[in-house]
Amino acid sequence: MAITVAELVAEPQLGLALLAGAAGLDNRITWAHTSDLPRLWEWVTGGELMMTNGLSIPADAEGQVALAKALMDSGASALAIGEKMHAPELLPEFLEACDHLPLPLINIPYPLPFIAIARSVAEASLLEESRRLRQTARVYDLLRTAGASEDHWQSLVQRLATELDSELFVVDRRCLHPWHPEGEPLPVFLADEWAPLSGQVSLAGKNFQWHRVRGRHVLTMDIPTHANALLVVLPNGEPHPDAVVLLHAATVLGLQLSRIVLSLEGRHRLAGEFLLQAMDGRLGAAEIESRLAAFDVPPQRFLLASMAADGSSADDGDRLANVHIELWRHGVASASLKRNNRFHVVVPADTAEEVLVHCAGVDAAIGISAPAAVANIQRALQESLWALGSARANKLGLARYAQGPSWLGLTGVEEGTALVRRLLGPVFDYEQSQEGDLIVTLRTYLDSQRSWQKTAATLFTHRQTIIYRIRKIGELTGLDMGETSTVAQLWFALQIHEAMHG
Repeated sequence: MAITVAELVAEPQLGLALLAGAAGLDNRITWAHTSDLPRLWEWVTGGELMMTNGLSIPADAEGQVALAKALMDSGASALAIGEKMHAPELLPEFLEACDHLPLPLINIPYPLPFIAIARSVAEASLLEESRRLRQTARVYDLLRTAGASEDHWQSLVQRLATELDSELFVVDRRCLHPWHPEGEPLPVFLADEWAPLSGQVSLAGKNFQWHRVRGRHVLTMDIPTHANALLVVLPNGEPHPDAVVLLHAATVLGLQLSRIVLSLEGRHRLAGEFLLQAMDGRLGAAEIESRLAAFDVPPQRFLLASMAADGSSADDGDRLANVHIELWRHGVASASLKRNNRFHVVVPADTAEEVLVHCAGVDAAIGISAPAAVANIQRALQESLWALGSARANKLGLARYAQGPSWLGLTGVEEGTALVRRLLGPVFDYEQSQEGDLIVTLRTYLDSQRSWQKTAATLFTHRQTIIYRIRKIGELTGLDMGETSTVAQLWFALQIHEAMHG
């Protein structure tokens, strides 16, 4: 076992003296570390004897007490200060705080080199290193026997918890929900304490950080391979789990999460291929029904949700691309497809709006169809896209089809389709036979404030070609392209068409 503070102080060749914190003499020292940086506790991983020449010690009582508390909260085993160096006077409030916490405070006699203390700790840790190696081997063997299925996740977590004599929780730092649908939620006292901090760096400012929360030591550490996966460790007693073994445990959990995500991505790919065929009308009702049932989505009562990111954040695209994983994590069965910068997902009809918003992110816009059955899946797609257009136009996070405000003064798909067909139908028919670029030109022309020059520059086309195309649109539609009312109607029609077809 690692050397205790009492055993280190008792070594006669070192001549160390205990100044305060006698109640912590049984603390075990995993390592001895030297630092004179001002925020000494930030270099603690748990169990260290922190040694300083005194530059890290504030001169005022309040600062000295805060240092003692921060070191204790970070999991330091003791603080040792070099004698006759740079330390200010150690004030009575500081000594009293060390006694109360308790944090052993040790005097290092001058001119004893700090390396002598570090060597004593290292020599005492040789047997501990052998134990650590054996425990690390057992930790990795748990991964070998866990299996690749997502169903084996919680059994792996529980076996690791037993090995480390701790409670383990894997959560999403953004919301503190369990990362896996089978995962255990955080204890109430932690969830209450951290809820205001969720999503902020302060919840885990380092890859490995001890906290003191309501009288208990708690470790938070990042899980490699998954940016928002946070491992929370609550030791059952003393000594705390070894820091190196904990890092290996986090790696094992990260590898298992990667296995699970790989399996989910394979399922997602199959779902995308299926939905693409279903939405294009290439599958019969019976085939759609059996395939949806295979994804655990009720084929006779589901919702189709279409989502789009606003693009204001670099994370929006990634978050939207992972909606299928987020839904799985929250226990929602789904089949999903990314198409034309939209993310379409089929979910059970009883899926709560709050879950969809949470999984897509608050910056995404969501349109939801009316409850549908397999025979109406293409209709459901039109409804969800219409609702998405309404959500974005009215600056709503979520809109349901045929509920809430109207869009462009229209109430539904039928009216929108009729408007598009009446105004742009002749142009679509012409393009199918002539392979023209009239619709692209019209969109660019309207986006460029009806500037011939800007439109030509955007499309890398001669100005006269743009003029010819716009006149051709006027001929085909029978509309006067110089009239503001005409421009407004065509703009409305384009908005509806693009929303309905991505």
